[in-house]
Order: sequence, then C-alpha cells, then structure tokens
Amino acid sequence: MEHINEQRALLNRMMDMIEQQFGKNCEIVLHDHSLDIDKTIVDIRNGHITGRKIGGSSSNLGLEILRGTSDGGDQYNYITYTNNGKVLRSSSIHFHNPQGKLIGAFCVNLDITESIRLENFIRDYNNFSTSPEPVNEIFANDVHQMLDELIHRALQKIGKPVSQMSREDKIAFIHYLDERGAFIISKSSKIVGDILEISKFTFYSYLDIVRAQKGEDSEAEQEESIKE
Repeated sequence: MEHINEQRALLNRMMDMIEQQFGKNCEIVLHDHSLDIDKTIVDIRNGHITGRKIGGSSSNLGLEILRGTSDGGDQYNYITYTNNGKVLRSSSIHFHNPQGKLIGAFCVNLDITESIRLENFIRDYNNFSTSPEPVNEIFANDVHQMLDELIHRALQKIGKPVSQMSREDKIAFIHYLDERGAFIISKSSKIVGDILEISKFTFYSYLDIVRAQKGEDSEAEQEESIKE
C-alpha cells in the first residue's frame, strides 16, 4: 500500500464498527502521514475526548516515528492521559509503504476515567494496588501546542530554571526534545534556542553532541523543512 486512500473504504467501515461497538467514550482516529504533520487527522470519531478534529495534528508518537527514535511498531492497550486529566486506554497501528516509510496510523482511545474512579474505590476498599505504566502521549490541537508541552516536560525533567542550567543541563534538555521528534517541527530550533538563551550556532553544536553520542548526524536544519 502506497497511500491509505487505497484502503479508505475498509478503514471507514472499521471506524464505523468500533464507534458503534464502544459508543461515545471511544475516540477513533485516522492519520494520513502524507500530509503536513499539522494536518494529519483525516477522520475522527468522538473527538470531544481529546478535543481534536479533522485537520488536526499528529501526536508526539507520530513525530517520534518520523524522527526515527521509535521503530514505528504497533502498540496495544497502553495508558495515556489528556491535558484535562482523562485516563485513556489506547492502541495504535501504523501503516508503512513497501519502502518502510510511515504513511498513516489508526488509533483507538477509550476513555476509562469513570471506571478508574470506581476501580480506585474498590482497590482502596480491598486494600489492593496495581497500576500500569503510562505512555507519555500528547494530544494537541496543533504541533506548536505539542511543542509547548514537550518543552514544559523537558523543563520539568531538568528540574531547574534556565538561568541556573549548566551546559550539560542544556544539552540534556535538547536531547530530551530530540528523542521525541521535536525538531521536526518548523522553527523549533529557534524557539528552543531562545528559551535556553543560546545562539543558533551553540544550539546546533549541542545537537551535534547529542546525536554524536547516538552515532547520528545532525540533520535538524533539513528536518525543519516542514511548513507551518
């Protein structure tokens, strides 16, 4: 398959079936990765769950596959959280063309917030605890909102204000963002450079260090060719 439209009728039927089976608490999303990363959603059902709609952006998991820091394998039954605190049980499958290029994704996000509340009550009542490890997936209305969230998480990970960051802290900050595909987003290097109060030259020097540690060449300037 070279493009998801080749199987669009089948995919639409699958979305119809899942929507009818699980109802309003189940979001189903179809991404077309031949489009700009800010507009990959070509069909979505029950988008009120994450606040997204047709024409919305890829999640950070899609960016990581495009960046090459994820192998693009299918993921099943993982836990994610929305910005407003909903708990989702999610599964995602990714479509690749014969050359291995990512061309699309089919994702299911089941809102289990209320059942978790009931489960927590029962768990407390029974004095029993178990919790799955969450996957840090970000659901954003556009890639710039997603970049803001990735930067926020990077700042939390470093754990200190920029004014107190050492050179090593700033390199770690860039490493965190690069692993998550942030520098695929247009103008992200300038935004991050401004936040870290470093020059463009210093930013790319730090990125070279990050990628040299992983045996990669820095291609961030080429990656940022994606238009807004």
